[in-house]
Amino acid sequence: MNFRVITMAGLTLALAACTTTGVARNGVEARWNGKQAGAFFAKFGPPISDTSAGGNTLYTWRGGYKTRVVPAVYEDLDGKKGKLLQSARTEYLRCEVQLTVSPDYVIRGVRTVVDKRGTDGKSYCEEFLTAE
Repeated sequence: MNFRVITMAGLTLALAACTTTGVARNGVEARWNGKQAGAFFAKFGPPISDTSAGGNTLYTWRGGYKTRVVPAVYEDLDGKKGKLLQSARTEYLRCEVQLTVSPDYVIRGVRTVVDKRGTDGKSYCEEFLTAE
């Protein structure tokens, strides 16, 4: 009987020590969750602000400024330009994320605050922050 109690107590302690990182909600979180925050800031620059939240620190980072010109789209009439469907435009891209960092300086969560989806549907923050 004592063996069973000791075994159950040991299993309970082992399970309590396990942590889960959760399912990544996006490519940025998949790339940076569990990594050192110093590596993120060394690659992309320092945060613009930080706030204490319980035992964690919330860092706000902003960057990746880029200007993209999207050309006009015309109707195709047997290889010739037809009616204008969409005018040319200039997009000003940037990315802003909030990193939840534990006291041991490991990223525990990434939340995208400002992002722009491209014409192909891809997130600019994912494109910028997951590049090797």
